[in-house]
Amino acid sequence: MKLLIVYYSTFGNVYKMAKFVAEGVSQVKGIEPVIRRAPELIPESVIQSRPDMKAGAEMQRDISIVTLDDFKDASAYAFGTPTRFGNVCSQLKNVIDQLGPLWMNRVFEGKPAGVFVSTGTLHGGQESTILSLMTVLLHLGCVIVGVPYSVPDLYLTKGGGAPYGPGHVAGADNMRDIDENEANICRAFGKRLADITIKLSK
Repeated sequence: MKLLIVYYSTFGNVYKMAKFVAEGVSQVKGIEPVIRRAPELIPESVIQSRPDMKAGAEMQRDISIVTLDDFKDASAYAFGTPTRFGNVCSQLKNVIDQLGPLWMNRVFEGKPAGVFVSTGTLHGGQESTILSLMTVLLHLGCVIVGVPYSVPDLYLTKGGGAPYGPGHVAGADNMRDIDENEANICRAFGKRLADITIKLSK
């Protein structure tokens, strides 16, 4: 079975989170993590004029763009996004807005799904962004998965992460790296998604 990790990342932070989520998924036998990215909507000229954006794009150049077949073939989903004014970014929303044909065929019903997010500041909209995306998951018919407090890093994190899902604080310059607690929460989230996928398949 496949677990689709679909994300968008301007500077590479959400991409790094996706890889940690995939590490957690890989701990569960019988589940294969599949990482895909949302298509870019920012003009290439803008990206090339910004060294930080250019570096982020270069980091992800080998990650394939997500397709409808990726969603159709998956048994579970993890959606990753930076926040945009407390909400999902336009690039990932663009992907979601094209899921109508699969939704009509009930492709998502009964499949586990969750959300991970990165913000520039500690109170930059992590929880509101995750909760707003959970509305989408309910419409699709998914079974929502978060991070329980049995994960000790939820008590220790000084950056991101909540029962709603993994989080990361990238800093105002987007250069703060993912710390150990944030990474552990991502891994725990991926493993829990995979565990629940196995249970629901039975």
